[in-house]
Amino acid sequence: MAESASSAPRFAMASRILHWLMAPMVIAQLVIGVTMIASLTYYPVLLKIHRPLGVLILIFAVIRLINRLTHTLPPFLATMGPLERRVASWSEYLLYALLIVQPLTGWAMLSAARSPVVSLGPFELPGIAPANIDVYAVLRECHGVFAFLLFLTFTAHVCAVLFHTLVLRDGIIDRMALWPSRRH
Repeated sequence: MAESASSAPRFAMASRILHWLMAPMVIAQLVIGVTMIASLTYYPVLLKIHRPLGVLILIFAVIRLINRLTHTLPPFLATMGPLERRVASWSEYLLYALLIVQPLTGWAMLSAARSPVVSLGPFELPGIAPANIDVYAVLRECHGVFAFLLFLTFTAHVCAVLFHTLVLRDGIIDRMALWPSRRH
């Protein structure tokens, strides 16, 4: 029997907290990345934010993935057909992959450029790629492509939630909400 929209169970509290802590970090990182490209004036100060924020996103993404693998997901809503369920699952996998690969690519890119990744205070992450200008160039291109893919995937995720929330009104956002559900 399919779950009705009004009684659909929620994600585990840990999943919901991690989701809402990470969402603003990803939004900020995307905005900072675009601004870094568009404004040389603010580049140095934005770079000082971008690098440690990338490390923080990587840490949270790994924690979220572990959390995801150790918690049972609530069933899909009855309003979602088989194709939409498949797209939702695969886009989730893509988001996790990009949230891990993107910061790793940035870290490797900086390693190839012999530029330290400072996370907190004097703490520097070790290099994870050989110091090589050609490796740097490839990783820089990959970092840009992955950023664009992350933006597209994140935007599609937000649009899907908005469609379900504003058009279908099936309560999908209540499943991930930290606030009390208005549906009973």
